[in-house]
Amino acid sequence: MLSEVQAWLEPKADDMAELLIELIAIDSENPPGRELGRCARAVRDAMAALGMDPEIVELAPARELEEPGIVRGEVGSGHRTLYFHGHFDVVPAQDRAQFTAQRRDGRIIGRGSADMKGGIVSMLYGAVAARELGLLGDGRIVLNLVCDEETGSVTGAGHLREAGLIDPGALAMVTAEPSGGAIWNSARGALSLRVDVRGVEAHVGHADRGVNAFQHMLRIARPVEEYAREMTAKGSMLVVGGLFGGGSNFNVVPGSAFFTVDGRFQPDVDLDRERDHLTGVVKEAAAEIGADVSVEVTQQQPPASTDFAHPAATKLAEVVREVDGDARFEMCAGILETRWYSQLGIPAFGYGAGLLDVAHGPHEYVDEAAMRRCAAVYALYAARMFSS
Repeated sequence: MLSEVQAWLEPKADDMAELLIELIAIDSENPPGRELGRCARAVRDAMAALGMDPEIVELAPARELEEPGIVRGEVGSGHRTLYFHGHFDVVPAQDRAQFTAQRRDGRIIGRGSADMKGGIVSMLYGAVAARELGLLGDGRIVLNLVCDEETGSVTGAGHLREAGLIDPGALAMVTAEPSGGAIWNSARGALSLRVDVRGVEAHVGHADRGVNAFQHMLRIARPVEEYAREMTAKGSMLVVGGLFGGGSNFNVVPGSAFFTVDGRFQPDVDLDRERDHLTGVVKEAAAEIGADVSVEVTQQQPPASTDFAHPAATKLAEVVREVDGDARFEMCAGILETRWYSQLGIPAFGYGAGLLDVAHGPHEYVDEAAMRRCAAVYALYAARMFSS
């Protein structure tokens, strides 16, 4: 069966590359969430050309997202469901040239190639290969492609769950995140805060009449940094000050300042407790110096996990081993949209051709041969799941 799938995919190498290059050219940066509608339409048109009968689920305006929506399509008509899930938004580029893809040395280089427009292409061709080779049996593959994974996915994947568009009885879900060929069967939880400090502006010549929000921010951030070091020693990861700013001009006592805290917590960490503790650290530090401060929780997302001994996991490992010669389970260092499915009891996994080491970076790329291997894995996984 593997040889048949490979024989079907290999002649499609140029088609897959051209589609990825087309998608990379669409500046679907999020934040702020521009060009999402245009990218959704390009994905829909590609799916339609592949005979997947797609639709765009238009969503209500949210934050700065431009034309938020979900692209859905399917192959097969059986009563058992396997979900392929992905996102077409990308993180902001370091250089506008990243939206002009380069194809060289067996790689496609550009923003979103690894995370995860390349994954979308692999899933589309994997699904169609399963259909064309008669591997679906009494099953169907449903593709859900959302617009806002890079900013929490509450608008896209959250809508799928709230609207009942995810069948709790589905056999499994796979998302083509850049796992580098590993199977991500678990992922950390996320907690993000924004801390705003308010002061009083004053002219530099009367600086003693102002209240310097920047100086207060520095004092407040120190115990937060200590908390971050303590959590890092326990296996979680936090970034203090990923975003920061404030003030109105160089010669004015700053009347406002802010900084962010973004954490990825081990699956056994109680996020409610850490949220309350971290908020308490900020407010206690502010009280010591009489600072006016507020804390906004900008993201709180639970971890996700599927036991590697689950039948859906063992079948995926068998297929990956057949295609790649090896299979390994790992925990994703960040969060995954698998959580929206695993909360409903669906075994869910991340598996994709891209490398996490280059995703989001200035030299992001995906290996073309790896894209085709992943497409083969997706097709064969459907066959394995629907045959049991």
